[in-house]
Amino acid sequence: MSDGFDAVAFKARLTAARDDRAVNGLLTAVRAGRVDAVPGLLKELDPGDRKKALIELKALRTEVRGWDWSRWNQQVPIQKALRVAGAGCHTGAAAAAAWIAGRDLADWGRSASGQVLEVLADRDPAWLGDVAQRLAERPTVAESDYALVRELVTRAGCAVPTTDGYVLGWTTAKDGQRLVEDLRADPQTPLLVPRILDMIETPDRLTWSVSPGTRGHWPTALATLATEGVLDRASLVDGCVARLLRGGRLRDLRFPLALLQLLEPTPEERRGRTADWIGMAADAPSPVAAYAQEVLAGLAAEGELSTPELAEMSAQVLFRTEKKLLRAQLTLLTKQLRGDPGAAAELLPVVADAFGHEDTGIQERALKLVGRYLATVDEQVREELAGAAALLSPMHRQAAEELFGASEFADDLPYEETLPPVPEPRRVAGPAATVAELVADLVTVSKGRVDASPEEFERVLDGLVRHAHLHREELTAAVTEAFADAWWADGEVHGRDPFAHETYGVDVVAATLMGRVRASRVHAARVRGHAPSACVHKALDTVVDARLWEVAALVSTDRLPFLLAAPNWHTGAIEPSVLVERLRAYRDAGVDPAPVDFAQALLRLRKGDPSAAGAAAEAAALGTRAGERLAEWLTERASLAPGARFLARQPDGTPGGVALVDRFVLKLRERRGVRDEFPPAFRWLGSAETEAAHPCHRWFPQGPHWPGVLPDDRETLAAFLLPVLSAGVDWGERGVTWGLTALAESDGPVGETTHLALAVALGCRHTEDRLTAVDTLLVLAARGELDPGLLGAALARLVGEGTVKPNRIADAARTAAATGAYGTAWAVLAPLLPSLLAAEKPARGLGELLAVAADCVERSGAAGEPAGLDAMADRRGSSQLVVQAGRLRRALRADS
Repeated sequence: MSDGFDAVAFKARLTAARDDRAVNGLLTAVRAGRVDAVPGLLKELDPGDRKKALIELKALRTEVRGWDWSRWNQQVPIQKALRVAGAGCHTGAAAAAAWIAGRDLADWGRSASGQVLEVLADRDPAWLGDVAQRLAERPTVAESDYALVRELVTRAGCAVPTTDGYVLGWTTAKDGQRLVEDLRADPQTPLLVPRILDMIETPDRLTWSVSPGTRGHWPTALATLATEGVLDRASLVDGCVARLLRGGRLRDLRFPLALLQLLEPTPEERRGRTADWIGMAADAPSPVAAYAQEVLAGLAAEGELSTPELAEMSAQVLFRTEKKLLRAQLTLLTKQLRGDPGAAAELLPVVADAFGHEDTGIQERALKLVGRYLATVDEQVREELAGAAALLSPMHRQAAEELFGASEFADDLPYEETLPPVPEPRRVAGPAATVAELVADLVTVSKGRVDASPEEFERVLDGLVRHAHLHREELTAAVTEAFADAWWADGEVHGRDPFAHETYGVDVVAATLMGRVRASRVHAARVRGHAPSACVHKALDTVVDARLWEVAALVSTDRLPFLLAAPNWHTGAIEPSVLVERLRAYRDAGVDPAPVDFAQALLRLRKGDPSAAGAAAEAAALGTRAGERLAEWLTERASLAPGARFLARQPDGTPGGVALVDRFVLKLRERRGVRDEFPPAFRWLGSAETEAAHPCHRWFPQGPHWPGVLPDDRETLAAFLLPVLSAGVDWGERGVTWGLTALAESDGPVGETTHLALAVALGCRHTEDRLTAVDTLLVLAARGELDPGLLGAALARLVGEGTVKPNRIADAARTAAATGAYGTAWAVLAPLLPSLLAAEKPARGLGELLAVAADCVERSGAAGEPAGLDAMADRRGSSQLVVQAGRLRRALRADS
């Protein structure tokens, strides 16, 4: 007789309760961050329980991901435990690999890889191999969790991954003190070493500056293993040659070069790769080219390099700039011609390629070599050589005339300076005509915040205001759809206002339009001022941000029909007559200007525009306070900042431990109109006249909108750019001259500060920055705004105190002169040279500077001998300094 007890159901409930306890126990351990307890607790769960647990683990992961940094110490242990638990609960290889590789679950401190391996111990080898391969394909995981991936590969018995990440992890894991032994014992070595030579970037461990022969020197270790037969030597030679031919940064080529040199290619290996050596000599970085040149010279000495091959090689090498390579090549050609004078007809035209080299010593060696064997060639080759001699420096003209005849060099044309065309102001495109066009522009500017041009940025801002005024609902709907997946679209990121600290460009406007930014946040940002103690670059950013916050507030209304500050020239400037018409439209519509927008519009006015005087009268006649302010502004001529100066140096010449970037002093002129009537973000521009250092300790990013704040005041902009430019001198920062184009093309007078900024830029470390500086110099010269004396004096000061290196100035001057501006280049060098020639100890690189100066004088016929040149030219010796001083003196006295 049944008493109503159902044993089966009871047992099921008991099992379910037990299972729930097991799942809860696992979750409790994970929440407590007890990673060591997770493997044991997972063993108590069957597949169904693990599926249940995984749902909770995913929810916990989402929760923990949203914690801020204040909970870091609690967050890390939980994430470790989550990584282990999730790995054990997933049944699919792809899902398990994705969970293990999650960035938010990455190991910090002591690794939990051992626990991950423990919870996967019972999985099928094929499944483990699948997970291993998927992890190896994720670069960061394969490198940082190399030990985990390798152990999975070992347990699975699958193919060894050869991804870049896995190779990086493998090289990092090798013990530098037992490198040879470790590599010899590792069965993966023969598979992974060739893969290193296929990588675009050489692993860091292999690029370390470790002396050859020491324990941690990878090339030595691999050459040793190749000798032992552990590695295939022929394959390594092929790999090294192929890697060097592909080229790249010298950092990435040092390893294959060092390994190839240690492997010592056999005569057969060298002969079979003649074309490869020629390719390296032509295009590879100097150390690689020098090695290839050495190999080819050896082949030539052995009679294994044909005359056409030598001619091909020489034609490539003699177009390089490295003097050492050119001298070695001319020596090789000399030896070859000495042994085979009959090759002169094929080789001398190649030698003549060196006639156009910047170094007159190289030119002289090439000319002498041609002269030695000129009698062995026919008339056609002789005419070709005489034509090439026109490239020689004028200092070699007499020797060339003696060799080829004076009639070959008859040239009665007067020298004519060549300068670039003056850049014409370009009108900007009008605002987007439709909402669709505007949103397309908005997406482009938002997703490319760094690359978006100031012109695109301004067009989008004005378009947002215009279409919010006319088609706000349509615009809001279109922006909401276009930015549905934006990172800020939910209104909060990790529980915080996404725009709490930055505007993130036009994103803040789009987010406000979508209702994703609280009104209180917009209001607080609009009324915030600017701390006077902040650096000038932060202050400039604050001006841009103030405009963005004001537009963000305006797009939520239909108050303004358009922006007053939208530029109508590509420089960011506004014609006075255009602003008058805009204010007239505001008056007729009964609209008052937005404060920040109007202030920025005033700062953008082209005061030197022919319409300025008439515009001032028209503005005053508008009968509005805005019109009066415009009239007052147009009649006020003073610059915001007269310039910058340096802090005093110590008696020993050092700047008191302070870098150039921190030694600038900015003087701001008192402008009561700015200080009293402009919005808070601009008031620092009108502070009382003070002298205060403004060291900027920020990382120097590009500030593409800074020139647009003051496009009519180049002296002020130059002062603001000085600390950025000096970072290219002090610390070798790259890309610091981005603001010079605006400086060259904008309006406003050019004075001492602009020339100082240009002088600093000409001394930047990186060639591309100096090229931009040269372009600026030439544009200013073409506009008639360059003062060579002022620039030369600034350079003399910088070089004299050791801030800027003479060889960099020489490189910049040579580049400028090569465009045909020899007279301009000399005009800048002339005031620089006296102070350098008078120095007790000649500055390093002065000889190179004198060589450029001499070339400029020889070609332009300039005059004006700098003080101290006689004394330098009369010195004994044959150093470049003395030789070039004598050359410059002869050139200056040529017509006297």
